[in-house]
Amino acid sequence: MKHLRTVSTRRLLALIAASLVIVGGGTAIAVAASGNAPTPKPEPLAQAIHNGLGAPAITGITARVTFANHLIDSSSIQGSDPIISGASGRLWLDPVNHRLRLELQSDHGDAQVVVNNGSFWVYDPMANTVYRGKVPADGAKMGTGARSKPADHALPTVAAIESDLNRLMGHANVSGAIPSDVAGEPAYTVRISPKHDGGLLAAGELAWDATHGVPLRFAIYARGSTTPVIELKVTDISFGAVLASDLVVKPLSGAKVVNISVPAGADSANSKAKQAASPAHRKYAGVTGVAAVSQHLHFALVAPSTLVGLPRQSVRLLDWSGSPAALVTYGQNLGGIAVIEQPAGSAKASIPAAKGDHAGLNLPTVSINRATGQELDTALGTVVRFTRGGVAYTVLGSVPPPAAEAAAREL
Repeated sequence: MKHLRTVSTRRLLALIAASLVIVGGGTAIAVAASGNAPTPKPEPLAQAIHNGLGAPAITGITARVTFANHLIDSSSIQGSDPIISGASGRLWLDPVNHRLRLELQSDHGDAQVVVNNGSFWVYDPMANTVYRGKVPADGAKMGTGARSKPADHALPTVAAIESDLNRLMGHANVSGAIPSDVAGEPAYTVRISPKHDGGLLAAGELAWDATHGVPLRFAIYARGSTTPVIELKVTDISFGAVLASDLVVKPLSGAKVVNISVPAGADSANSKAKQAASPAHRKYAGVTGVAAVSQHLHFALVAPSTLVGLPRQSVRLLDWSGSPAALVTYGQNLGGIAVIEQPAGSAKASIPAAKGDHAGLNLPTVSINRATGQELDTALGTVVRFTRGGVAYTVLGSVPPPAAEAAAREL
């Protein structure tokens, strides 16, 4: 196995998430934009989606991948790691045998993610630690090659897809299927943007292989920028059976092993049943409104009727790790602002730096009415957190920092 360099735990957690997305989504891989291959013939969007969903099953994918992240300005955050500045690597997917290997590399470090028929492990070379776990049952089977019963994956009709698109178009602007050439593969690209107030979000783009039906490129754009703030793509891709030797890899010997549990899908019947049966769910479910929520809190609720000119929309009781908390929302759509209020003891008022080689994510501080808070400024939104009188307040929204700070100061 290629020698692995250093990588942070936060990056590995991101890699776990990425691998599970690939597992759960089939073969959701992004591919580099435009080359010189022929483009597919123009098709209505519903027909192009129908054709992609009905493409023949694939036996495997081998690809080189790159990930770009301009969401956070790494120069403004101490302790940032490679996942913030992006990385490149390789991917192997065997959907027939439900196996995947993802290797991301950068000048600052590499990482390995391996999925094998329902289980996964991630190797963190900086800590010489292996994180092992089970893939949620709903995502254990990967790729179009894993279809077992046609009835379980009924192909939607063009009319059904058109109906779904019409409902989506009530809330978003949706382009047609734009013929494109993506990393040497004929592909279609669709662009979706908010029809109403989208906050700092401008649009998202998705490209998929016109022949194989594999999602190919994913990108998110912020308002006022023509460069994606997040983009996942493959610079080279081939379809066909994957060599077993490419999937058989082991972490370095002597690594510490940490077993982790990944929750089952939130929509699964078992998950919903357990949630509904929990005492906290029964106690807090459906409690809304200022008066009703206030009765359950161990602190005074702060919920002005307006916040930075936005009208209050809802007040809802939350179960925050066994402690009652409140969620107050202002405005509508992505341009709104949410406020979470909870006892300071049940919330981490800061993100501490880790010891040793794992540098923490030290966020810039901001003054909120003589209280010192932390601020996370991203291209798609802002989070401000501060503590006052034993209560932790988190203000978040797809708004620029001045708007989030002003909202925090009005609480």
